[in-house]
Amino acid sequence: MTEKKTSRPFERPQAGGALYCGGVPLETLARRFGTPLYVYSADQIAERLAMFQRAFKGRDHLICYAVKANSALAILRLLARRGAGFDIVSGGELERVLAAAPEAAERVVFSGVGKTAAEIDAGLKAGILAFNVESEAELELLAERARRLKGRARFALRVNPDVFAETHPYISTGLREHKFGIDIRKARAIYKGAAKNRWLEAYGISVHIGSQIRSAEPFGAAIERVSKLARQLWSDGVAVKAIDAGGGLGIDYHGGEFDATAKVAEYAEALNLALGDFEGRLLIEPGRFLVAQAGALVTRVLDVKRSGKKTFVITDAAMNDLIRPALYQAHHEIVPVRPRRGKARLVDVVGPVCESGDFFARDRKLPPVEPGDLVALLDAGAYGMAQSSNYNSRLRAAEVLVEGKKARLIRRRETMADLLATEML
Repeated sequence: MTEKKTSRPFERPQAGGALYCGGVPLETLARRFGTPLYVYSADQIAERLAMFQRAFKGRDHLICYAVKANSALAILRLLARRGAGFDIVSGGELERVLAAAPEAAERVVFSGVGKTAAEIDAGLKAGILAFNVESEAELELLAERARRLKGRARFALRVNPDVFAETHPYISTGLREHKFGIDIRKARAIYKGAAKNRWLEAYGISVHIGSQIRSAEPFGAAIERVSKLARQLWSDGVAVKAIDAGGGLGIDYHGGEFDATAKVAEYAEALNLALGDFEGRLLIEPGRFLVAQAGALVTRVLDVKRSGKKTFVITDAAMNDLIRPALYQAHHEIVPVRPRRGKARLVDVVGPVCESGDFFARDRKLPPVEPGDLVALLDAGAYGMAQSSNYNSRLRAAEVLVEGKKARLIRRRETMADLLATEML
C-alpha cells in the first residue's frame, strides 16, 4: 500500500483563511500565550518517528532522537512513550531525558567530543546503553571511571570515514580534518587494545558524517566502510553488537512539496544495502527530520519601515529567538498568519536586537503586512529554541505543543526575575 505524502502541520483550512497548527488557529495561540511563541505539532513528531520505525521494521533497530535539536521535556516524553531512544551530547541533556522519561535511560547513547569525568560518571550510574567515544584519551578516561564505579562501560568508537557530504561547512563532520571521531584506519587496533581491558565492552561502531544531508548516497558510503570494519573486528574476535549510523538526514526548508516517507525509505534502503550481512542492532539518530517541520516561530510585526529603496518588516522575534539565519544564512519560509490582499514586495524581515546580523530574511518577497499582524517562520522546530539566548537581556519565548485540537503550554515565557536569579551584586 502506497502511503500518502505527508503535509506540513501549518496549513490554512480555507483559501485566504488564517494559519492553523493542526486544529488550532495560530491567532488564538498568540492571543493566549503572547509572542514570540514557538508552536509544535505533536502529531507530526509522532508521525515522523513512526516513519523510521516502519522503514526499519525488518531489522533490530533503535531510533535515538538527537536531543540537541529540541530538548523540550514534553517532546522528549512524547518520543519516549513511543519507543524512541535518545542521542545526547552533554550531562545536561542526560538530566533532561531522566527528568522526562527515567525509564528510557537504557536507550540513551552519549556522543560528543569533550565528555567530562562527571558526565561519564552520570552516564554510568544511569545505566545508559553506550558511550560513543571520540578519542583514545576519552576511552582511557571511560575505562578509569568504570573501574572506580566497579562496572563495565559499553562503548562504540565514533570512526571518521572520510566521506564528503554536501552540506553547510559548519555542520559537516565526516572528513579527516574535522574535530569529530577517530580515523577509521586506526580503529581496528584501538578495539583490539580495548578488548584486554576488563572495564570496557566493545558494544558497537558509531559514525556521523554531518547534518542537513539531502542525499542517501553519503550515508550508504559511510556505512559500507563501517560494515567492513565490523567484519574485520569479528575476525579479530571483537564481536560488536551494533552499528550506530548517526543522524543528519535533511529536510526541505524552502516550502516545496516534501515527500518525507519517500526520503526515509530511500535512506533505509541505502543503509540496509550497505550493512550487508551484518545481523546486529542498527541505531540511528535523527533530530532535525523529526521535529524541524513540526515547529514554527510565531511573531508579531512591530513596524514596517521604509528607508530609501529598502523596506524593513520589524518583528518582536529576533536573532536571540532563532539564530539560524544569522549563523548559517539558513532559509525559513515566512508567511502571514492572516494574509492581506495586495501585491507581494521585496522586504527584509528583521528583529529589534542591536546587530546588523539580526535578520530572518533579506530581499524576500512577502505579501503585504502591517504593524500588529502575525507572521510565522516555518520549519523552526529544530535548532530554534534549543539555540536561543538572552542577548540584549531579552526574555526567551514560550513554547506550546498542539495535539489534534488541543494546545498546552510546555514552557512558560521567561520573566526578568528568571533572568536575574543567578546573578549577584
